[in-house]
Parts: sequence; structure tokens; C-alpha cells
Amino acid sequence: MPGPGPHLIYAMGSGLALTTITNGRFSPHHTLIYAVNAFFGPDIGSFSEWLGSTFLPGSTFGSSLPDAIHHPFYYVLILGLPLCVFYSWVSRVLLKKGFLNSVSGVGLTRRQCLLLVSAGSLSHFFLDHLFEENGHSTMYTWILSTGWWKDRAPINPDSVIVVGLLCTCLIGGFIYINRTKSSKSVKKQSYQSFKLIMIIASLYSFWCASQIYWVSPRRPAVGEEADFGVLVFLAFYFFLPHSLCILSMNPRETNSDQLPL
Repeated sequence: MPGPGPHLIYAMGSGLALTTITNGRFSPHHTLIYAVNAFFGPDIGSFSEWLGSTFLPGSTFGSSLPDAIHHPFYYVLILGLPLCVFYSWVSRVLLKKGFLNSVSGVGLTRRQCLLLVSAGSLSHFFLDHLFEENGHSTMYTWILSTGWWKDRAPINPDSVIVVGLLCTCLIGGFIYINRTKSSKSVKKQSYQSFKLIMIIASLYSFWCASQIYWVSPRRPAVGEEADFGVLVFLAFYFFLPHSLCILSMNPRETNSDQLPL
């Protein structure tokens, strides 16, 4: 599976991009906590097991932690609350001592830290699911199972019509929402575009799932492509963690009174 380098570089790169496009609302404090949890977070159980076997030979210390904690959601459920309290305190200390800058001038709240812990955990598994167990991880195997690999996938006319209609609606709807003479604000256009994407993605996923799991005998949903598995994977391990990072950003106007610690 990926080591410290890929996890840290992926998370820090994403954090830096958010810092740049938000003009500092996603601060270095955000990036640091997000990156630490994307790298070390869910692996803390494995690290505790290594410590136990190294310094306490024969001890079972930490032996039950790795499987429980090395999970995209259990990690947050088990350690999310104590970690968000700890990281919020660390953020205030780093700011007070002048070690880490923040445009807002205040440390991160516990809510912000919990969002970043969750985002880091999901981003950790974005890499793990793709690049561990010699390409035979449970998640990756399931993604591929939603494709058609028996033989050359037949071309079903109804599939062509449904997929073509959905993709046409997505592109056409996006152009209509963001048309030149629209009187809507950029924020409203973005919100409506997001709703359009969510609706089309849901309908697309519903179509794929119906062909894979409900139709008997099973039919290729979109030729040989594993579109359903790919969409579900991206939703949980790419778009969701970045959405959590966006939700954790500081408000446009911040001061010590507006962000209680």
C-alpha cells in the first residue's frame, strides 16, 4: 500500500490548491491537520501494534486496534471526538507561538477539526483501495465487478438511449444554467450546476445498479465499463473528503469572536 510520501503529498497538494483558490480561508492549519490524518490517521493502529511488539515483546498491546481503526468510518467514530479536541488545541498553540500562520487570526474549532479528520481518513483510503494488496483489495475488486468481463459486451439499444440522454441533459443543462445572458449570480449558477450533476449522477447510478443487480439475467449497463463502481468510489473517497474540507473553511469575515474555540 502507499507509504508516507504519497499520502502526505496528495493531501498537502490538495490542501495547497484549496488555500490558493480560497485566498487563505483554507489555511495552513487546515492543510496540516488534513494531511496528518490522511497519512498517519487510520494507520495509528498498526503503529501502536508495532510499538507493542518492539518495546513489549510477547505483549498483545495494540494487537486489536489495527483492524478496528484502519477503516474509513470506524476511525472517525472511535477517535474523531478526542482527536478534534486535541487538534483544536494544537492549532491554537501553533498560532499563539507563531509557528503556523492563519489569515483568520484564530485557531481551528473542534467542528472544523472533526471535518478535517473525516476528510483525511477518506483520502487515506482513496489511495489505499487503489494501490494495496497487489490490486486485489476488496473495494477495487468490487469496482471491477460492476463491469462486464465475460466476453465482448453486447450493445443494448436501451442502454445507448438512456446513457446518451443523461449525458446530453448534463451537458445541455450545464450550458443553459451558465448561459451568457443569465441574470443569476455566479454562486447561484454554481449551486444549480451542482444540483444538476447530483441528479444526473443519481439517475446514472440507478440505471447501472438496475442492470447489474435487478435485471435477470444481468446485462452490461454501459458496455464493459465499471461505471457504477467508479461513481460510488469517487463519491465517497474523492468528492466527499474534498467537500468536507470545503465545509471546514473559515468564513469570509472572521475574528476571534466569530470562531469560538
